[in-house]
Amino acid sequence: MVQLDHMTRGRAMFGVGPGALTSDAYMLGIEAETQRERMAESLDVILRLFRGESVTRHTEWFTLQDARLQLAPYTKPHMEVAVAAQFSPAGPTTSGRFGVGMLSIGASQPGGLIKLASVWEMHEEAAHQAGTTVSRDNWKLVMPFHLSDTREQAFEDVREGVLQWNQEYFEGTLGRPSAGPEEATIEAMTKRGGAIVGTPDDAIEAIENLFELSGGFGGLLGMANDWATWDKTKHSYELWARYVAPHFQGGVDRSIGSREWVAENRKTIFSPQQKAIAKAFSDAGVDIPDAMVQRMQRGNN
Repeated sequence: MVQLDHMTRGRAMFGVGPGALTSDAYMLGIEAETQRERMAESLDVILRLFRGESVTRHTEWFTLQDARLQLAPYTKPHMEVAVAAQFSPAGPTTSGRFGVGMLSIGASQPGGLIKLASVWEMHEEAAHQAGTTVSRDNWKLVMPFHLSDTREQAFEDVREGVLQWNQEYFEGTLGRPSAGPEEATIEAMTKRGGAIVGTPDDAIEAIENLFELSGGFGGLLGMANDWATWDKTKHSYELWARYVAPHFQGGVDRSIGSREWVAENRKTIFSPQQKAIAKAFSDAGVDIPDAMVQRMQRGNN
């Protein structure tokens, strides 16, 4: 991960989580009851190594003797670290204990949105008890999204993919009970806040609603579920990058403000220039072309 931190010039993030990939733990022979405890043990060691400490640690499942990193992180003091929070309190309490970020993966699941405020309270309380500090800037919500030029087109793009995702993955693979044909549709999923689907304006409205429900967060991580074709997915990303991200990042605020200021003050700004142009023609003994006269008149309106 430190090597990746250097290769990406600090753009990589180190995410950890204990419980969602149950099949992985099963294949590795890790008992479910020990997953969260082991994650906390390993995260403690990893953070100490990131900070440049020499670590000696003996546990039931690993031993370190004067361990240290050969390469210091590119990002100081280390790359961004976040703990995944799904359903149990383990995510918010562990991330709070170590003073690292939190990835709320469960936000898109049924009932996930109404729990956001309480999730942050657990995160903050764990930090207080451990003597660490946490910031909402390091809290990211995870949400699937798809955008198109019209709301109708966006829903149509992902309709088949969402049904397949619900039926084959959640029901067929994980064995979760069916929500019913009506609740499994993308319309129902979007209505309850489990996905952001529509136009860029719809996305902006949905994110602002997430801010209100949660009390504030630092970023939104899009969950790539391959609901649509690649061309439509790429168009969705382009719409997000062009219209949604700049709205919240403030990247176009000054450009918009400058344009509005010029528009409001154009008579004051451009009138002297028009007089100077007219004088230049007069001094040269040349008539001002009709097209320019008309343009100057329009500019005064």
